[in-house]
Amino acid sequence: MKIGTDGVLLGAWTSIEKQPFSILDIGAGTGVLSLMLAQRSHAELIDAIEIDDSAFEQCVNNFEQSYWGDRLFCYHAPLKDFVEELEGEEDKYDLIICNPPFYSEDYKTDNSQRDLARFQDAMPFEHLLESVSKLLSDEGSFSVVIPFKEESIFISLASKYNLFPNRKLHVKGNPTSEIKRSLIDFSFLEGVIKNDILVIETERHQYTPDYINLTKDFYLNM
Repeated sequence: MKIGTDGVLLGAWTSIEKQPFSILDIGAGTGVLSLMLAQRSHAELIDAIEIDDSAFEQCVNNFEQSYWGDRLFCYHAPLKDFVEELEGEEDKYDLIICNPPFYSEDYKTDNSQRDLARFQDAMPFEHLLESVSKLLSDEGSFSVVIPFKEESIFISLASKYNLFPNRKLHVKGNPTSEIKRSLIDFSFLEGVIKNDILVIETERHQYTPDYINLTKDFYLNM
């Protein structure tokens, strides 16, 4: 599975100001978000969950070959089982991050494995938010990327579990295009929301200074 812009943006934008000790990557795929946060932070525990067999194998392999293998661990399990296993435990995660599957342009492909990775029916938003509310520490944060058109309903669902947006980044492909993605940082604390906009390109393959500054630590030729 190729690395998408959504994941790179989320891994680079997610705040580590609170210096999290423990991080959870839900639906890790091949582990890119976990690896980016291992590179950016001093977190001593970075757990990942992945249900797909081949993605899980790639994730484990990528973790083992990285500089941070001693801090990274991937569980091959559904989110529901993972939550049930940890429910009642005192130790919770300081930071949870997720690039969830969702509908892309409202249609499915003929590739069932790609569909599983991309579409919301593999991980409904409400299931994700309820699980996060059980796994996140009282002062922790939850960072996610979703389609902009889903932002209002996602925030509304999150409020049912006492999760409130603190930061938002709206992403546009170019200066004249519509907002396509929302990156949102949630916590159990309700307050003033910091809003920003990021434009990726001025024209094809001509990246904006803002995009370069945000992601340059993760690209070889940026």
